[in-house]
Amino acid sequence: MMKKMTKSQNDRVLTGTLAGIAEYFGIDPTFARVIYVLMSFFLIGSPIILYILLMLVVPNAESPHQTHAAYGYSAGNGENEF
Repeated sequence: MMKKMTKSQNDRVLTGTLAGIAEYFGIDPTFARVIYVLMSFFLIGSPIILYILLMLVVPNAESPHQTHAAYGYSAGNGENEF
């Protein structure tokens, strides 16, 4: 099944967008947030516009099951379950 980027339902700070991106790429959400803050300082705030666009474009996961399925976790086989 193909992975689909959605906002995180489990690890939200504001909208779950950065955590959803981190889950999609398989990295720690804290690392993604630190990178975002550093980019905001060095690129003089332009990532803020990118965040707003991503917040509007990236869909919400409709259920926790969809969140797990979107990142390659399957409830049926018992591996990688939370």
